[in-house]
Amino acid sequence: MSTKVKSPKDSFTIMNELVLPNDTNTLNNLMGGRLLHWMDIAAAISAQKHCNRIVVTASVDNVSFKQPIKLGDVITIEAKVTRSFNTSVEVRLDVWAENIPSGSRVKSNEAYYTFVAVDQSGRTIPVPELKPETEEEIELFAGALRRRQLRLILSGKMLPNDAIELKALFLRSKQ
Repeated sequence: MSTKVKSPKDSFTIMNELVLPNDTNTLNNLMGGRLLHWMDIAAAISAQKHCNRIVVTASVDNVSFKQPIKLGDVITIEAKVTRSFNTSVEVRLDVWAENIPSGSRVKSNEAYYTFVAVDQSGRTIPVPELKPETEEEIELFAGALRRRQLRLILSGKMLPNDAIELKALFLRSKQ
């Protein structure tokens, strides 16, 4: 790992988009693919701020849509790195939809994206360590290890029996 230590606030990114007709389906709702595209951009910016390097998307966790986002809404995507590993970082995203005329603002989505830092030749390179500061950041940091193990199991890169952190979560809940 790199010797530089960064905090989550160093990677904090806010991106705003206005939902225009070309972004919507026939019901005048934002198309899910367009939102995922915007989320990928915001998350990549956040990861690049942390790594000071080019990053590539490695995985996107389950994204569920809590509220439809309407034509004319303003989307605010907040992203920040929750944990760094050897060559990768996990980024948490929160998506808000705001109808400015009515003054309503609702949380539409949240998700975790994982990025890998690469050099100019596309080879993976070490990323800076992340030191959480707030209570929420510490909680997200701790949970990142379990989320990573779940991603590795689902992608066939880890056997369930090797997921120590994840198994501990279930063993604790039985007691």
